Amino acid sequence: MASMGCDRPSFVGYTSFWNDCISSGLRGCMIIELGLRGRIQLEKTGLRKRSLGARKIICVNDEPTGDVLLDEALRHIKDTQPGENVQTWVELLSGETWNPLKLHYQLRHVRERIAKNLVEKGVLTTEKQNFLLFDMTTHPLINLPAKQRLIKRIQDSLLTRWINDASRMDPFMLSLICLAHASDVLENSFTSLMDDDYELAMKRVHELLELDPEVEAQKPNANEVMWSAISAFVKLSSIMNNGATIDAGRLSIDLIITEDNGIIKLKGGKFLASGHLNIIP
Repeated sequence: MASMGCDRPSFVGYTSFWNDCISSGLRGCMIIELGLRGRIQLEKTGLRKRSLGARKIICVNDEPTGDVLLDEALRHIKDTQPGENVQTWVELLSGETWNPLKLHYQLRHVRERIAKNLVEKGVLTTEKQNFLLFDMTTHPLINLPAKQRLIKRIQDSLLTRWINDASRMDPFMLSLICLAHASDVLENSFTSLMDDDYELAMKRVHELLELDPEVEAQKPNANEVMWSAISAFVKLSSIMNNGATIDAGRLSIDLIITEDNGIIKLKGGKFLASGHLNIIP
């Protein structure tokens, strides 16, 4: 997903550095991959049915995955009691917490570590880029066919190989599409499409985003961790892009109103999003 954030050859390896959304998106991908690899799952609902977002993640298999970042995230999840839900884990792994006692959960230098891994695989290279007052290490793309193959797979999954049934889609590709959209890098995969194909691809992306994760998670062979993560990112993306409609009778929040925008402040001091708010009494 990090390489999808590059939209022009002259900026390959640099664009994702300025993308504030991609950091949490990468952590979401890690959570989903651990779920798809059978290392974690959501706790059982018990007699009282609870939403995906309210259920904690539990470790069911602590066998190493062979990936340093995944194994580091898995150790945090395994060692944390009581557990946390998907949304909270994404925030903790991103370092987005105001609790100093939980800062040690942050996975540091994730993009740099992923880039170095891709350098070892011959996909990226390493060089210094001058930004007027300072030099910064960057990782430009050198294996363009590798990126083109990934983009082609994404395009095909939404066009020529469209299934119209999320439960039958490759879960890794479905997750990549949804989280890449939430991380604001998906459209870079569609720049080579003709107008009609672009419109059709985006239409199908929105169809996927409008699915009810609670319903999809109940289907045979569905992965609840994946759908819980998709649900969290789709909701956050919707709030950031379109504002929020808050049912005050079901959600207790502290609300701060600025002169031009409303800012949602969740209990505990976590800022979720800003935008125009419609409060339903």
